[in-house]
Amino acid sequence: MSLSHHYLARVCNAQPCVAAAVCRFFWFVCDAAGPHGRIPAVVRPRNPTCRAVATEAPPASTKSKPIILNGQVLHSISEERLELVKSLTDYVDKQVLPLLKPVDKCWQPSDFLPHPESPDFLDEVRALRQRAQNLPDDYLVVFAGDMITEEALPTYMTMLNTLDGVRDESGASPTPWGRWTREWTAEENRHGDIMNKYMYLTGRVNMRAVERTIQHLIGQGMDPKTENNAYLGFIYTSFQERATKISHGNTARHALEHGDEVLAKICGSIASDEGRHEIAYSRIVDKLFELDPDGSLLAFADMMRKQIVMPAHLMDDGEHEGKTGRNLFADFSSVADRTGTYTAYDYADIMDHLVNRWKVADRQHLKGEAAEAQDYLVKLPDRIRKLTERANARKQKSRGQEAAFSWVFDRPVQLV
Repeated sequence: MSLSHHYLARVCNAQPCVAAAVCRFFWFVCDAAGPHGRIPAVVRPRNPTCRAVATEAPPASTKSKPIILNGQVLHSISEERLELVKSLTDYVDKQVLPLLKPVDKCWQPSDFLPHPESPDFLDEVRALRQRAQNLPDDYLVVFAGDMITEEALPTYMTMLNTLDGVRDESGASPTPWGRWTREWTAEENRHGDIMNKYMYLTGRVNMRAVERTIQHLIGQGMDPKTENNAYLGFIYTSFQERATKISHGNTARHALEHGDEVLAKICGSIASDEGRHEIAYSRIVDKLFELDPDGSLLAFADMMRKQIVMPAHLMDDGEHEGKTGRNLFADFSSVADRTGTYTAYDYADIMDHLVNRWKVADRQHLKGEAAEAQDYLVKLPDRIRKLTERANARKQKSRGQEAAFSWVFDRPVQLV
């Protein structure tokens, strides 16, 4: 979805914090925005000698400087809050791990695909390819982009293992945190697997271009700006799992509209997994809010000010920008928005949901910066919606704009 740079500059100059969230959601750089807020108190201990336990909130403010390397903030969590995170081991064991399914109760990609050992295999493949003929190019672009995102799973496991206090220190740690990271990854691995195989069998996409994009994306990594900080990291994953649930749910609905019931079941099954994972991450943040409401509010506001980047925001096929002068991820996102797969309104709705789940508006007895964060968070979803309405009105001037995607053999696909 495209916002003109002129519009972004005006918005960011007028409302820097609000515009920042919108700008990053639309995957554009707002050069006129300037800084969008200071490093929050959640990263700086007021009194390094004060120790906290799981039933006692840490100090709301800290003053030591964070580590900054190559422009990235690292290890920003205070010692008090790090100890609080470490104290959640039993909670994760009892309230988070049960949301994982036993392997024998999980669906597997082969449940939805033609069986190569069957004498009817070729007939089943022909039936699949026949159904896929009804999928339009814009659907294929969105499905390919979603699949590429899922296939970059090594990056996301790596990201979880950057978080202080919860990382899998050995690679096979028996701790609840280590088990969660590995078993969550194992469940997620089925998503890219089934989508990749189904896409391959359709014959509708340029698989080499898709595969090159996957390799580029994993090589590029991601920068969610979570600062090795579990508070920030689990707020990010709570948001992202809900976003992917929405996106896959809509691709399921669209597949059904285009007559592919099997693909609809695949996407719906993925969305169901994402829903369980969303609940798991949200439960972790539930507990952080219970034990440290001030710090959790500051972390939530910090992530919103820095903007929730999509996991595949560094997507690149090695040719799109050179051929079109445009950013591949921005164009993919535009198609997702135009088709109603994932939109700015979804972004605002997710924020609303999390604000309500974590009872942000109801928090009382907050200290200075936390009270400011509360006010910011409560108002932000409606501000995003208003900015989106204005942006959509401006988009009418670009109606019909197209871009060629390597994933569909350089066929042009409407962006706006």
